[in-house]
Amino acid sequence: MNVKQLIYTLLYAVLLSSCAQLKSLSSRDSSTATKPSQKSNAKKVKFLDNISVNPGQVVTSKHAMGPAMPSLDKRKKQRDSYNQYVRPIANAGDIERADWLQLKYAILLDANVEKLTNVNLLKLIDEWYGTSYCMGGSTKDCIDCSAFTHIIMQDVYSVNIPRTAQEQYKSSQHINLEDLEEGDLVFFNTGRGNDMSHVGVYMLNNKFVHAATSGGVMVSDLNDSYWKPRYRAAGRYTLPTASVGK
Repeated sequence: MNVKQLIYTLLYAVLLSSCAQLKSLSSRDSSTATKPSQKSNAKKVKFLDNISVNPGQVVTSKHAMGPAMPSLDKRKKQRDSYNQYVRPIANAGDIERADWLQLKYAILLDANVEKLTNVNLLKLIDEWYGTSYCMGGSTKDCIDCSAFTHIIMQDVYSVNIPRTAQEQYKSSQHINLEDLEEGDLVFFNTGRGNDMSHVGVYMLNNKFVHAATSGGVMVSDLNDSYWKPRYRAAGRYTLPTASVGK
């Protein structure tokens, strides 16, 4: 007997056994059908320990739990934020209820509206956004990176800083990447030398605004595949108290 015949023989034996069991069960059920059942035929429910289901979720033992839903407190804050800032504009067109720039840059920075308190900074960025880049430029016809940071620090934070990226790096207080706050400078080396050849102003959520050679004044991410390997340092200037969070 070859392997194929052996498999067929085993399958045939299994089928015969199954049919015999089904016949036995059918006979037993018919003999007791007229008698009232003494015990419930309902299947016992097996409860699984350490399993919790949030409203709206379907969980089975065959599937692992997915990402947890945001906490009730977090969802409440998100709902309150929506009701306070977005709904009035969407429903009533009352733009005075939320500064349009805050909504615009909250989306651009992937941040909560409540965190964008420095409206003067947003106004200046929006005023210059898209201005072309040119080496040595400092006007709205074209501007370079260090001239743009110089304008932001002077007009928004009332701090006068040097003109070039390397000088701004030397005169600022050097800080760690994880300590970055709004108004700090971020420095990059995009050339072959050791000097800082590019600079921008940090905003929040890993985003910084700068005048880039490729797109002019724009917002970029420190984790961007181009900027991350070229990042070199961060610098901070002491800001007058009145200029913080204008």
